[in-house]
Amino acid sequence: MANIYSLFGLKWAAVTLLGDVLKTVLPCMACRFLLFPRLGRVAILYAGLGAALGHGFPFWHRFRGGRSVAVTCTYLILFSPLWGSVAALAGLFLVIVTRYLAVGALAIPALCLLPVFLQNGTEAELVALAGTVLLFILHRDSIDRIAHQTEKKTSLFAKRTEK
Repeated sequence: MANIYSLFGLKWAAVTLLGDVLKTVLPCMACRFLLFPRLGRVAILYAGLGAALGHGFPFWHRFRGGRSVAVTCTYLILFSPLWGSVAALAGLFLVIVTRYLAVGALAIPALCLLPVFLQNGTEAELVALAGTVLLFILHRDSIDRIAHQTEKKTSLFAKRTEK
């Protein structure tokens, strides 16, 4: 979505976000209520992790895809509306403060780990941990650039001309 915004503007970024949300909500709800209802809310984590993997490594694009941030936010909010929303807002705050998109993106699943570990069983803990590791893998180049102080900073409130 961030790439679409920089290339085509806010309108197309919003369309992309809607697509990312829908492609996460539909499988998460299908797994939770239709396919694997006995798993309970953990089915949302499995389906969300699958959606994030598919977004990050699409086979039709030679396994090179997006960063799965919107997908991860969506499934974490579906799994735990309170903690997922708090983590997403904290991630947004970190982007505003640090001006690094990756810092906010990586904070979101990391911040959700503690509530998942405190309120759920081992299975949910492992799937949530896998989702966090996935986001770190998908952002490994940004992590390296931040460490070397070569990562481009962003401003969410900078004036931008629409294309």
